[in-house]
Amino acid sequence: MKRALITGISGQDGSYLAELLVAKGYRVFGTVRREGLHPNLRHVQDKIALTTIDLLNAEDVKAYVESVAPDEIYHLAAKTFVPSSFDAPEDVIAFSVRSVGNLLEAVTSLTPPNPPVGPGGKIKLFYASSSEVFGSASESPQAETTPFSPRSPYGEGKALATKLVREAREVHGAFACSGILFNHESPRRGANFVTRKITRGAAAILRGEQETLELGDLDARRDWGYAAEYAEAMWRMLQADAPDDFVIATGETHSVREFCELAFGELGLDYAKFVRVNPAFVRAPEAVQLVGDASKAKRVLNWQAQTPFPDLVKMMVRADSESLRDSSLRSE
Repeated sequence: MKRALITGISGQDGSYLAELLVAKGYRVFGTVRREGLHPNLRHVQDKIALTTIDLLNAEDVKAYVESVAPDEIYHLAAKTFVPSSFDAPEDVIAFSVRSVGNLLEAVTSLTPPNPPVGPGGKIKLFYASSSEVFGSASESPQAETTPFSPRSPYGEGKALATKLVREAREVHGAFACSGILFNHESPRRGANFVTRKITRGAAAILRGEQETLELGDLDARRDWGYAAEYAEAMWRMLQADAPDDFVIATGETHSVREFCELAFGELGLDYAKFVRVNPAFVRAPEAVQLVGDASKAKRVLNWQAQTPFPDLVKMMVRADSESLRDSSLRSE
C-alpha cells in the first residue's frame, strides 16, 4: 500500500486529492490548520490520518515526514487569496518559500544515499504552484517556458518556491515537480473567491436572503477549470517516469460576466438586475491575457481538462442552492 502525505488536505484541492488517493488504495496522511471536523473531508475523514503541524518549523517537518514514511508528498498548503497577500506580503512570501524549503530538505535528507523512507526508496514531491507566477506575462498563452513575472506577493512567493523545486530536481536529483495551476473551481472553493461569491450570491438572491451582489471588473477573464480534474493531474505528475514542471489549464478563458450570466440564468434570474460593480474590488487589468497552454501535460501525462465551463458553473450554483436550502431547513 502506497503512502501519501498531503499538506493543506482540508482545502478544495486537498480534499479532492485525498478522495482520489483513497480510492486508489493509498494510506493517506494530511496536515490541517486546526483539529476537528472538516466539511470538505466528510466523505473520507475516517479513512485518513490528520495532524496539525507548523510547516515553517524545519525540525518538526522532518520528524513528521520521517514518521509517516510517505512514497509521495503533495504540498498544497498556502495562503491562497491573492488580494489579501498585499496586506502581509512578507508572511505570504515567507510561507511559500520556507515551507517548500523544509519539505525539500526532508525529502533529500531522508532518501538515498541515506536509508530509504517509503517502500519505493526516493520520496516524490509535488508542489502546487500557480498561474500568478506569470503575472505580467510577456506572451500568451503561457507555457512551462514562459518567463516568470509575478505582480503580487502571492505570485512572488509561488515563483520563488517553484524555482526551489526546480533547483532541487536539477541540482540535487530530487523527484520534485511543480504544477503551475491556472484557476480551478468547484463547490468546495472558498467563499472569498469570486466564483463562489457569484454562485452563492445568486442562490441567496433567489431565496430572498440577499438583494444585490457586488463584484469587481465584470470583463476580467480567467482560465477556469474543475478542481477534481486538477487533482488527477497532480497524481499523474508523480507517476511519470521523470520529474518535471507542468502547466495545468483548460486553454480557454471566460469573463466574470459570462460566469454571472450562467449562474443566475441557471436559477431563472437576469444577473444584470442584481449585480453591481464596486470599484474597490477592481484589480488593475492584465497587459497580457493569462491563459494556460497545457499541451505538455496532454503529451506527457495524457491529461487534459474535461468539464465544459457551463457545466462547472451549473455544478457550483446547484450545490450552493442545495446548501442554502438545507441550512434553512435545519434552522426551522
